[in-house]
Amino acid sequence: MIEDESEVFEITDFTTASEWERFIAKLEEIIHEWKLSHLIAGPLLTKDELTTGTWEEKTTNVQFADFSFTVTRHSLRQTSSDPNQSSANISSSDPVKPSAVSDEDDQTSIPFIWQDMMSVENSFPSRAHCLCRWYGLRDFIVVATAPGMNDIMSESRVNMLISSISIAANNTGCQVPFFVQFHSKWRRLFAGISEYPGFRTSFEMVQLKNTPQQCTNLTSLLNVFKSKISAPVSSFPTTAVAVRMTYILQDWTQYAWPQLPPDFDSATGEIGVTEFGVLPFGAYEDPVCELHLSTTWPGLAEHQIVEDSSFSDLDPIHAPHWSVRVRVADNPQCLLGDFLNEFVKFCSRTESTQQLLGKSIILSDSAGLDVSQALQRLTDPGPYVLPSIGKAVKRATSKLALRPEDAPIPLELLNEILLFLFPDAREASVKTKGMAMTSSGCSTISNSEVTDGTMTSSTSEQDLQTSEILGCQFKEMFRQLKSAPLGSLTSRLAICMCIINHSHGGLCAVAHLWQEFVLEMRYRWENNYVIPDLEPGNPNMGCCLLHQKLQMLNCCIERKKAREALSGDCKAPSGDGSSVSSVVGDSKNSPNKDVSLSSDEEFYECPEEEALIDGTEGVTTSMPSDENAIGTTENEDAALSSSLASSVGGQSSSVTDSALFAEPQAYRPEGRLHQHEDLMLLRVSEPLYVPVTQEPSPMTEDLLEEHAEVLAKLGTSPEGAHLRARMQSACLLSDMEAFKAANPGCVLGDFVRWYSPRDWVEEKMTDAEGNVTFVGQLSQRMQIPGNMWLEVWQSARPIPARRQRRLFDDTKEAEKVLHWLTSMKPADVAIRLMPMLVHAAINKLMEKDKCRLSLLQKMMAQIINKGTKATRSISNEAKRYEDLIRHISLAEIFVTRAQLLLVKLQQEKNDLDIKTSDLEQFVSDLLEHPEVNIDGGSRSSLGTIIHRLFTTSCKTEVVDASNEDDSSSSTERLQFRSEFPRPVGKEYILRTMVSRPAPWSRPSPQRMYCVLMKDDFRLAGAFTSDTTFQ
Repeated sequence: MIEDESEVFEITDFTTASEWERFIAKLEEIIHEWKLSHLIAGPLLTKDELTTGTWEEKTTNVQFADFSFTVTRHSLRQTSSDPNQSSANISSSDPVKPSAVSDEDDQTSIPFIWQDMMSVENSFPSRAHCLCRWYGLRDFIVVATAPGMNDIMSESRVNMLISSISIAANNTGCQVPFFVQFHSKWRRLFAGISEYPGFRTSFEMVQLKNTPQQCTNLTSLLNVFKSKISAPVSSFPTTAVAVRMTYILQDWTQYAWPQLPPDFDSATGEIGVTEFGVLPFGAYEDPVCELHLSTTWPGLAEHQIVEDSSFSDLDPIHAPHWSVRVRVADNPQCLLGDFLNEFVKFCSRTESTQQLLGKSIILSDSAGLDVSQALQRLTDPGPYVLPSIGKAVKRATSKLALRPEDAPIPLELLNEILLFLFPDAREASVKTKGMAMTSSGCSTISNSEVTDGTMTSSTSEQDLQTSEILGCQFKEMFRQLKSAPLGSLTSRLAICMCIINHSHGGLCAVAHLWQEFVLEMRYRWENNYVIPDLEPGNPNMGCCLLHQKLQMLNCCIERKKAREALSGDCKAPSGDGSSVSSVVGDSKNSPNKDVSLSSDEEFYECPEEEALIDGTEGVTTSMPSDENAIGTTENEDAALSSSLASSVGGQSSSVTDSALFAEPQAYRPEGRLHQHEDLMLLRVSEPLYVPVTQEPSPMTEDLLEEHAEVLAKLGTSPEGAHLRARMQSACLLSDMEAFKAANPGCVLGDFVRWYSPRDWVEEKMTDAEGNVTFVGQLSQRMQIPGNMWLEVWQSARPIPARRQRRLFDDTKEAEKVLHWLTSMKPADVAIRLMPMLVHAAINKLMEKDKCRLSLLQKMMAQIINKGTKATRSISNEAKRYEDLIRHISLAEIFVTRAQLLLVKLQQEKNDLDIKTSDLEQFVSDLLEHPEVNIDGGSRSSLGTIIHRLFTTSCKTEVVDASNEDDSSSSTERLQFRSEFPRPVGKEYILRTMVSRPAPWSRPSPQRMYCVLMKDDFRLAGAFTSDTTFQ
């Protein structure tokens, strides 16, 4: 008794919530948070809305004991069809108020889940969640184990979750179906439940690897469906049947290859490479793997169709609905992306040209040297002439010679490349004289006769075609690329380099070709041959720096030709006013001389002395002919500087000025271009003549940056500002000197009226007699003391443009360009050529896009945007181009798929009355949509083409089938008779309304989905029972 009294009794507190109760409470909380209680049914589903609509997802986590689950809601965002409904959209994110209907209406209204299960318009959605495809639902919730947790393998645990969900749904009035995923994720097995007042729908599923013998056709599946329902009725209601059969076309061998076989007789000899100036395009293999044809019978009664083990009415030719989809290769290897990726890889390499070609380099100048004459140069009494910059660089580059047998690019191939890059070389000269050996020991076209090179008409036509292809929306975007015009020398060089790198030697071959290109540039500069296929004029700042440098070199060549032509024609002074530009057209006939002038030489040499007539008769002063003079001697410079202080704006001039210009014939006018139409000189009654002036100095963007930096370093002090103004007035001084030489007796007002008319102000004056006159004067800014224009005018001397110091030293600038080209490493060359490759690749994509793919238009806009940023970036980084090339490769794959698919369809077109534009639109839809419906089925033109594709493909299979024994089933023989292969998949949907579980129960929808494939058999049933009248 004492021991019994000492025992302590444990008291269990049943008021504490268990893990199971907390789990149910959490589910109820989620239902209230997502506002799923008493949802108002949305509008009926329209045709294919489950495929084309927008799906939304909402996810949260929930804990049950030691298990963590994710709860995800999948819902279709619908557009309301009710005009009286204020909200335009019904979505999971919209707050839905509880239904205000009465209990009687709540019992009799049709739940949206029943509408979805029985909807015939969305029997087989092509792109949706698997549960949506199996059950036709627009809104459902999935409960699955969280990542990292073990899968639910026990049936008891599944039943516990289902019962918990059922309690939470009944407590909250939630009608949205809940599914629990169990077993391995790859099997996609779900069990679900949906609670509705008075009804419960259970979702069950079976998945097997092999199809049972009793489930191979429609008749056997109907038996399974009716036995599962087990309706206690005397006569089972009619079952609605929807059937879908899928056929796959995999054999494309009878159609054209993705790429033509290589032409080994050509210089390229590579797959996809037809010539050096065209980037290759397309896939190495067929990017379209399979074509799927789905034939559908959407709504049939079970007595209208027969399919059993011996007979079938399901002939695909007679199917009312046809739909087609394609399966494409994931990442097919394509030519354009492959070539560009190989080229951008070595942009980060650091080897120089000499390092890459070091083993093959020989010293070409050493053969002609005589060692015995080495000391004689030291004792030679003759003057030692210092070499010019051009000759020094020429000797330096000539030492970069290659042995022909060790050259990365063979001699014949190099000749063809150079002739392609420089088409101005005449073929007749090449045939008769042969290909001359350059300093590198390899062939070049430098010694061939060449003509003036300008942008060819084919280039402009190509740009015009590209603009038409791109359309208005891409014109402006395409211009933002900082590259070079298509078809220009720079563009062709970039494409050649890309092809050479991929197929003819890699980085060493690129270094070899670049060396030959630089030597050709020097040869053309020294022999006055214009570089072909470059826009005339100053460098275009909208192009890349390499293109600007070549344009600058062309400007130097043209200036040099014009200068040499004029210097040869000006043995006697002439005042006809022929301009510099007027000589350029005749410069082709000028003799070819190796002229290297330093920056200190005059603009135009004038060997004969020219006289200046002084104010006194018979007294002449000769102009010096020294090279370093600027037209007058130092004494005359001082005299003219002090005597040319002319008055401003027509005011009384000084005595010195009057004496100097007392007679209009005091100095012989020089450098006149033409007479001005209206203006007369203010001081003398002579017409004003427009002078021949020097053209402004062309500059590239890097020179402009250097010039801006120099001016910025001068600071903001008065001295710096004055010096900056003097530096910027060099062109103004040249124009003033030319104006004075052409107009003796002129004043600053004359120059301003011609040069800057806005700085000449005329006032209307009326004298005492009433006569109206106009009196002009300089503007206020021109009359400010210390005005730069006045200072420059006072220091300017009457020197025509042909005897002035050159504003643009073509020799110095040309050597700068050549040095810039020579000093670049092959990796730097690759970076400089990338803008042209990107430009050509984008143009290639748009040219090949015959189907006008809308998705490609979005891709192209993104590519051009990235290309603009990459080509206009200050720092040339290969990473920018790597990302850009990746997008270009994706676009190439997309275009190649459309291109090859269109070819296959066109080969079966034959005599059909179908437009090419319709085929292109069909191909575009196939690649941009998961599935495309063919209106009219097999009776339409598109259906006939698809039928012919399958007929051609299965001819071999029919022949093989005829050799089989008689054991083949009649169903298989039927498939061969219909000229279609065996279906790879069969899908069935069975629907009916029946009372269960008791005869007095209210009718409720029953549905079963079945799919039969080679390695997959699945039954997904939704069975509803009456919970009130059981």
